[in-house]
Amino acid sequence: MIARIWHGMVPTSKGDEYLDLMRRVALPEYLATRGNRGAWCLCRTEAEVTHFEMLTFWDDTDAIKRFAGDDYGVAKYYDFDSNYLIEMEARVRHYEVYPETSPDPLRSE
Repeated sequence: MIARIWHGMVPTSKGDEYLDLMRRVALPEYLATRGNRGAWCLCRTEAEVTHFEMLTFWDDTDAIKRFAGDDYGVAKYYDFDSNYLIEMEARVRHYEVYPETSPDPLRSE
């Protein structure tokens, strides 16, 4: 499994509106992509900037490509992003996930 992390920053004054867009547009698109195992929107505010981290989990790189395109290390942006983001970071981060290192908190025993 692969974790994909995207980071973005918006002015705090636009944070709630951007979070709403992530909930209505981005998260449903992630979750509808075959091979996606889950998606979470993390946010925190520091002074006048709200940081967003989109944490998603994928079966493999083919699944990520279905969402992001062939150059899956490049950040994917929506038409509305330029109205909110302070900067458009070019890349995302990917990590191998080793499930045996941590129990699944959603699995009932």
